Amino acid sequence: MDVGAVHIRDECADDIGAIRCVVVDAFADHPHSQQTEHCIIDALRAAGVLSLSLVAESDGAVVGHVAFSPVSIGDGSPGWYGLGPVAVTPAQQRRGIGRALIEAGLARLRGLGAAGCVVVGDPGYYGRFGFVASADLRYPGLPPEYFMALSLTAAPARGDVAYHAAFDVA
Repeated sequence: MDVGAVHIRDECADDIGAIRCVVVDAFADHPHSQQTEHCIIDALRAAGVLSLSLVAESDGAVVGHVAFSPVSIGDGSPGWYGLGPVAVTPAQQRRGIGRALIEAGLARLRGLGAAGCVVVGDPGYYGRFGFVASADLRYPGLPPEYFMALSLTAAPARGDVAYHAAFDVA
């Protein structure tokens, strides 16, 4: 997928250092970040659960990244994923790159037959992609309006959602 001069593609081994730099830079001044997002991605990759890892490339440089990894649902519903972290280098933000990464990732999940996707974040931003807060899916300890889900199939899911242990990186 291309957005202007930006190409969206799967990550490759040569991208790992650049991904880490983009993620560190993107979250450096974020008020709700503990600056561990790059560690989460590394831990997901090391655990073999980085299900989908896409980069945005411009002029041969990685300028954005999005990760998707499996989540567990309290009722045992299979095929659910968590979106995040998603990052775009500060100089390239507000150009639609993050949107393109998320849309490409969701399209790939649909193609894989995924049941759904959850995300923690700004409802105003993620609502654009169809994510909504749901009383049926909860992330304990987080205000419900900041935890949203997007069903990709008609199969309902209910219960508490748990991300992989890689998200517990401190």
